[in-house]
Amino acid sequence: MASPDSTSGRASLPPKSPKPRPIAPASYRPLKAYAFDPSQGKYFGNYMTLNVKYERLQPGPIGAQIAVIDYDASNDCYYEPVNLDEDAILIRDGLDPSESDPRFHQQMVYAVVKETIERFEFALGRPIRWRAARDPKDALYRGKLRIFPHCMQEANAYYDPSLHAILFGYFAAPADDELNLPGQTIFTCLSHDIVAHETTHALIDGIRPYFMEQTSIDTPAFHEAFADIIALLQHFSMTDNMRETIAGTRGLLEMGELAPYAQPGSKGAQINAEIARDNPLVALAKQFGSAMKLRAGLRSAIGTKPGSHELETKTEPHDRGSILVAAVFDAYFTSYLKKTHDLMSLASAYAGASAELHPYLVNRLADAASKTAKQFEHICIRALDYCPVTDIRFGDFLQALITADYDLVPDDPYGYRSAFIDAFRSRGIRPFASSYSEEALRWGGPQVKDGSSLQCFGMNVSLQQQMADEDFRAAQEHNAKIITNFAKQHAVELGLDPIAENCKIDVFSFHPVLRTAPDGRPLLEMVAQVLQTLTLPDEGGKPAAKVHGGAALVFNVDGTVRYAIHKSANRLAALQAAYRAQLSNHSALSPYCDVSNAQVNFRALHRGY
Repeated sequence: MASPDSTSGRASLPPKSPKPRPIAPASYRPLKAYAFDPSQGKYFGNYMTLNVKYERLQPGPIGAQIAVIDYDASNDCYYEPVNLDEDAILIRDGLDPSESDPRFHQQMVYAVVKETIERFEFALGRPIRWRAARDPKDALYRGKLRIFPHCMQEANAYYDPSLHAILFGYFAAPADDELNLPGQTIFTCLSHDIVAHETTHALIDGIRPYFMEQTSIDTPAFHEAFADIIALLQHFSMTDNMRETIAGTRGLLEMGELAPYAQPGSKGAQINAEIARDNPLVALAKQFGSAMKLRAGLRSAIGTKPGSHELETKTEPHDRGSILVAAVFDAYFTSYLKKTHDLMSLASAYAGASAELHPYLVNRLADAASKTAKQFEHICIRALDYCPVTDIRFGDFLQALITADYDLVPDDPYGYRSAFIDAFRSRGIRPFASSYSEEALRWGGPQVKDGSSLQCFGMNVSLQQQMADEDFRAAQEHNAKIITNFAKQHAVELGLDPIAENCKIDVFSFHPVLRTAPDGRPLLEMVAQVLQTLTLPDEGGKPAAKVHGGAALVFNVDGTVRYAIHKSANRLAALQAAYRAQLSNHSALSPYCDVSNAQVNFRALHRGY
């Protein structure tokens, strides 16, 4: 403690100051963003703050996984990069939402992309890995997903795997747009839904890169549907944004409209408060959809009704994908309503069916809805590890959902798996299984004649987070050799085609994963992807075609194979040839380029080609 100086009367410092104690670095960085898009103003908690994991950033912002590069190719110019570590920005939790400041646009895309990545990493139980691609010459961007917030003057946004980048466009609203001003600039990078959707494409590509191959009518539709599912579930997982919607729908979140603030008189609605409003939670990218003449938003979570046969007739990827979206959200809404049935019954009994919900009840319902949405999001993301390596079908995804959830929560206390099964069955989504029972839908293990289990010895299952980079690379090389030899030795038991000169096996992905069950039980596993490449003979002087099959393997910590989710390359060869011939005959791009053996082109797909 300081003491008064004998001559001046002023306080003096002690002879020795205490050793300064280090302050722990921040865990999270709060950043402001739009929950929906600028068209919602401040309604429905649209001005929100995202808490993303803290990391030191360079101007851009540029972090360990993401590099925001604000280059406008249409005007050949760069915009000033935001420095999120600047004191004036740090102290106010990031820049305020603004349509006119490109630096806020950079902040928002960084925050939403970063948050989406973190949701995937939490659900998967491991750090994400991007698709292997040629790195740019500039070391600053190497190994990072590159984001271009204002890349082109175009009503589009898409993920480009060759550039390993997400490109956002901007465009002028048409003169007859009812939501936006005529000529107003619409920035796709300011739509939370569009940013989350495109980030999900990049994440799927890193987890299952061979889903980019157009092997069936379901492949591009699954990509679009899954990206929509993640973007929509993020709506429902934000508790603060739920309250106004729950009050306006009286807790029935699946309703397309919210009740007006005041009931109109005999002459009809005279003011805006007497007009029913759209439910913002069930629609994607409303501002973009309005500018593109889609009154209800870009797409919806409600979609196809139960009992329909639309899966038999819909072929356009977004239309077909909407059936999968509708099935997942049918399961979500059903589970939410079952969870909250007691609360709703009590409210009706005491206040009457037409009374407004009490604020306490609104809070309880919002909490239940957001928790359920987070659980559904985690189930859907975890299911990616239980999907085949290639040729994804809607029925495969149902089996992956059931298996992934059973692994972590065997007792299914809320009936999520039953809700999934009923929703998929009622929309005609048929898995390759003996029945719709939960036991039949769960993936099986290796097909060993004597019924014994297969065990792969010698794998290194140490977690990446606990290893130095050099040790991790050595462990990866070691595991690749071990699993490749194991797969070759047990190809038939794992559901692969017999080894032949024109049919080779390669292991290209393997991850130790650590997940935590709701009861606190840790689950440590090893997930690997075995790719089998079948080289077909030349036809008419054309280069030899290659067909990919393979197996996704899930190991126990002792190396026992629990699941072998396989696709035969030989069986797929004829199916893929027929589909690609059909694609070539009916695609709008076929007069201009060869699409018969092409990968999914998100730029063309998002523009309707």
